[in-house]
Amino acid sequence: MEVCDREVHIRGRLIRIGRLDGDEFELLDPPTVVEAIQRLPVRVDLFTFMQVLPQTTPQYDYSMRLWDNFAAVPISTFDQWWTKQIDGKTRNMVRRSEKKGVVCREVPFDDSLVEGIHRIYNEDGLRQGKPFAHRGKDVNTVRRMSATFLERSVFIGAFYQEQLIGFAKLVSDHNYGQSRIMHIVSMALHKDKSPTNALIAQAVRSCADRHIPYLVYDKFSYGRKRHDSLSDFKQHNGFMRIELPRYYVPLTLRGRVALRLGMHRKLADRIPEAVLAKLRTIRTFWYTRRQKIQRVDS
Repeated sequence: MEVCDREVHIRGRLIRIGRLDGDEFELLDPPTVVEAIQRLPVRVDLFTFMQVLPQTTPQYDYSMRLWDNFAAVPISTFDQWWTKQIDGKTRNMVRRSEKKGVVCREVPFDDSLVEGIHRIYNEDGLRQGKPFAHRGKDVNTVRRMSATFLERSVFIGAFYQEQLIGFAKLVSDHNYGQSRIMHIVSMALHKDKSPTNALIAQAVRSCADRHIPYLVYDKFSYGRKRHDSLSDFKQHNGFMRIELPRYYVPLTLRGRVALRLGMHRKLADRIPEAVLAKLRTIRTFWYTRRQKIQRVDS
């Protein structure tokens, strides 16, 4: 289903929460969207949306129920980022990538890129200690999912000996006020060459060349988790935590009750971080062990 030419995502069974695809970086007129959501043939109890950069203070009359966060780096010039916004360790990682033969450049969206992305997706079954969601998808599925927002997308490839070993997809909003890293993945086999650091450097350069003032890399932290290896990586590469208001608009009586009871929050947000950390460790151990067993059996 679509609303205002944007796909609507609905999650939940008891409480159905709807949001628009790409709501983290592009906002439509909220009253218009709310009215359109109410006309959908399916029940939506709550509609959620968030403000986008650079507006960081609440701008709408709807009750703001949560502060969400992004990892964003302000960009003026590449030299400013290189000399002032990252540390020496990160600069050395990018230099090491270049010395080992990794070349990063913008690439067109074509069959060669799609096939390279498909190979990267199917290289390793685990990412950050859990099964990789895109592993096993066929080439046509990869092509469709990579082609979203194509008119405002920039693809960057990391090449080693002319083979694609990593890629990043950047999507800008209509006003080019920010560019968001929709996906960035590198082959585990070439981790020693630091291709992801090189991709970030090229992403900054691409934004600076287009005078885009912010590069956004998803969330800085997830749920109650404040720091982990991924948030440390983002911080080393110049990203900072920026908080933005997220709104929840009740559309039904069930939605109003759910909002008052705090049922719009995910279950993971209610569990203490110490417990979640132990659960993540157990999950990583379980999936790693299962992967080893599957490799032996095969």
